[in-house]
Amino acid sequence: MSALGTLREDVHAARQRDPAAKSGVEVVLTYPGLHAVWAYRLHHRLWVSGSRLPARILSQLVRFLTGIEIHPGATIGRRLFIDHGSGVVIGETAEVGDDVTMFHGVTLGGTVWRDVKRHPTVGDRVLIGAGAKLLGAITIGADSVIGAGAVVLHDAPPHSLLVGVPAVVRPRSPLDATEHHWVI
Repeated sequence: MSALGTLREDVHAARQRDPAAKSGVEVVLTYPGLHAVWAYRLHHRLWVSGSRLPARILSQLVRFLTGIEIHPGATIGRRLFIDHGSGVVIGETAEVGDDVTMFHGVTLGGTVWRDVKRHPTVGDRVLIGAGAKLLGAITIGADSVIGAGAVVLHDAPPHSLLVGVPAVVRPRSPLDATEHHWVI
């Protein structure tokens, strides 16, 4: 897909998932989550090409401007939507699938200081509520919902509902997500 096609996809995803989005122009000009994702794509290219220091410097500038920190080494899928955004942290070895939605205060963090896979893997179409913390090299299955404030420390299968501190995995019906009306 072309760069312009990807940008359009991101704007469309934001408009689909945020009922407050009144126009594409508004989304492009005022959504820090979108700005952070777009900047990440540039930083990630620098990181992969071996220009790691410039990638980190630029990512920290974007963190200062948006309040969202996405490590340039992270792997982010298509149409990630970060709603409100402030306080979101996505660590270096995190992997985020397609069509994921995150709210403010979400952390995809590590639990070890070694140079290994230490951040979460999040499947496609996962909704992560405000303030949720996903810690360690865990895997969250596709079509799951993580409740606001949950602290997730263990893997969860697809179609899970994760709530609490520490989070408890509960199965949920795929019907809960009909028309993007998430039930938690």
